[in-house]
Amino acid sequence: MQAKPSVTLFPTCLVDAVAPETGLATARVLEERGFRIEVPEDSTCCGQPAWNAGHAGAAAKVARTTLRALADTAGAIVVPSGSCATMMRVFWPELFEIEGSRSEQLLAADVAPRVEELSAFLSVEREQRRRTPADATATVYHRSCHMLRELGIVDAPEKVLAQVATDLRHSEATGKCCGFGGMFSVKLPEVSTSMADEVLDAVAATGATRVVGCDVSCLMHMESRARRRDMDLVFAHLAEVLDQDGRA
Repeated sequence: MQAKPSVTLFPTCLVDAVAPETGLATARVLEERGFRIEVPEDSTCCGQPAWNAGHAGAAAKVARTTLRALADTAGAIVVPSGSCATMMRVFWPELFEIEGSRSEQLLAADVAPRVEELSAFLSVEREQRRRTPADATATVYHRSCHMLRELGIVDAPEKVLAQVATDLRHSEATGKCCGFGGMFSVKLPEVSTSMADEVLDAVAATGATRVVGCDVSCLMHMESRARRRDMDLVFAHLAEVLDQDGRA
C-alpha cells in the first residue's frame, strides 16, 4: 500500500488561543484529502505581532523557536492564515537577515519557500464538485490583505469554496481591508471600525448570511463589529466550511 504524503501543519498561535476548532478542521480537511499530518511540538508563534509593531528583535526572539521546529520537517508547511503565511514566507528571510545568525538566515531561506497558505495549497488538490443549489448558503468571501497583496492569492479561496454547496456572492467591498490590521485597530480604533462597517454593509447588501475568510484575525474583528450592530451574520474559516462539507 502506498504511504500517504506527509505535510506539516502550522496552526498559528491565534488559532490555538481563540479558534482551536479551525485548527482541528484544517487537520481533518487535509486528512480527508489523503495527507498525513505532522505538527511540530516546539512551534509557537511566527513573530508577526512584534514585527508589525516595529520590534524586529522581539519578533526574532519569538519566531526562531518556530523556525527551528519547522526546519526539522520536510515538504509543504500548510498554514491556515494568510497573514501568518505571509510573515513566514515573505518576511522571515528579511527578519533573520536583520536579527538572526548566519545559520538562522540559511534556515529561513530553506523554510520560507515551503510555506503554503491553506486555500492555495488546496486549490490544486481536488477537482471541483457540483454545487447543490438546494443546500447552498448565501456566502461572501472576504479577501484578507496579506493574502491578496503580499502572497498574490486572489481566486484560490473562491475556487475551493466552489467545490462545496455554496451560493457565492460578490460584495462591492471585495478586496477592501476589514480594518483589523493588528496594531492598526488598536492605534486607530475609529478608523478601524469605519472600515469594518464598510465591509459589513456591503455584505448585507448582497443578502448573504455567511462570511467566509482565511484569517481568524479578520473574521474575529468583523464578527465582533457585526455583533455590536446586531447583524444576523455567521462567520466561518474556510477550513470549517470544508470540514462540515466533508462530514455531511
